[in-house]
Amino acid sequence: MLVRWRDCLKRGTMRVNIHPSCMQKPDLSFWQIWNMSFGFLGIQFGWGLQMANMSSIYGYLGADPATLPMLWLAAPLTGVIIQPLIGQASDRLWTPLGRRRPFILGGALLASAALVWMPNAPSVWVAAGLLWVLDGTINASMQPFRALVADNLPDHQSAQGFAIQSLFIGLGGSVASALPWMMIHWFGVKSEGAGAGHIPASVRLSFYIGAGAYLTAVLWTVLRTREYPPEPGDVTQMRRQGFDWTLGLGEIIPLFTRLPRRMWELGLVQFFTWIGMFALWVYFPPAIARGVYHAAPGTVAMEAAGSWSGFCFAIYNLVCFGFCFVLLRITRVAGPRVVHAVCLMAGAAGLALTPMSSQPYQLLFSMVAVGVAWSSILSMPYALLAPALPPGRVGVMMGLFNLFIVFPQIMQSALLGFVLKHFLNNNPMNALVLGGGSMALAGLLTLWLVGNEAGLNKAVPRAVAAH
Repeated sequence: MLVRWRDCLKRGTMRVNIHPSCMQKPDLSFWQIWNMSFGFLGIQFGWGLQMANMSSIYGYLGADPATLPMLWLAAPLTGVIIQPLIGQASDRLWTPLGRRRPFILGGALLASAALVWMPNAPSVWVAAGLLWVLDGTINASMQPFRALVADNLPDHQSAQGFAIQSLFIGLGGSVASALPWMMIHWFGVKSEGAGAGHIPASVRLSFYIGAGAYLTAVLWTVLRTREYPPEPGDVTQMRRQGFDWTLGLGEIIPLFTRLPRRMWELGLVQFFTWIGMFALWVYFPPAIARGVYHAAPGTVAMEAAGSWSGFCFAIYNLVCFGFCFVLLRITRVAGPRVVHAVCLMAGAAGLALTPMSSQPYQLLFSMVAVGVAWSSILSMPYALLAPALPPGRVGVMMGLFNLFIVFPQIMQSALLGFVLKHFLNNNPMNALVLGGGSMALAGLLTLWLVGNEAGLNKAVPRAVAAH
């Protein structure tokens, strides 16, 4: 059967709905998976710079901490719109660059431009508008990467593929998050006050470097990875369908009634997991500026707090990078469900213990724990989900799965500022404790709700599998 599959690839006759004689995908080598995932290194430069610096940028431009969740609203909303749309469009497309790679490359070009413009924003609202552009274009290039792994790898290599993606995410995120700190301490960029309307040179240079790294890494994957082509008849059918100007809602909404059971199980876990991560990204920089550095706006101490928060984010991403190698081994023994639950509990402890840090270096202990969780968050849910997805609908299903990530962020964007101001003493540290409690609940739900890997195909309703 494996020989038949390779024969099909040589003839260029692989179907979207795979013929039974070509059902078994060939194993890919480590370096093939490496090349296919390398673009995530660049994508994470975009995410890492955004996550580590946007709250600080808003602070440099004079934003109040209570308004931060609303200013971050671009991130979840663009995910809701972009990811299912791009998923459906890439399922229907075939070009000389393949099915997924045109979206990966187009998103990278636009995101790199947004990274260059972001640190030159003259006001809070200009920065917020650029965040919509940046987040939307990163989503447009990231979502097809998930589908590309599911397209090209056999089921038993899915965990390895997503773990290698996590490896690049951790490496790229660690370098990107630490760039402002590196600009000051390694490359001698002068530290300066950061008042309203002024973004420090260390941050500006970091975003310019990130833009170049983003585009270079994505080009590596686009040029060195092939996709399996459909039959000519399938291409004709794709072109006949054309672009769906309803944004796919006509087909996407009915899919909610036919989602695999595994997606609902993991969706609830994702909901509480990402409440914790969103609290970290939004409130960690102002929390340590206030609680550890006691920094006033427009001072060198505020820039120092911002660069150290980026360094802390680099640490958890670096731990994510290193722990990926551990994940590859322990997942084979304990299974992704148990491993994911344990990792989430470690991250919950890291978030909840952050207020106990009185010195900057003490924050690194919390970041190590968060890095363990982050490594699993970026790989295990997708490894658990991929075998349950119906053939031919992988792209749109991965996009729908992303909704379980963005809904909690939208909820927090709308409510967390109010909760912080009226129930958490307007103290950003308390928001981190709240996020830790939510992540602990996600860990418990993983053990309670998510089924064993055995009999996974039974979780796919026949209506979906036949769709």
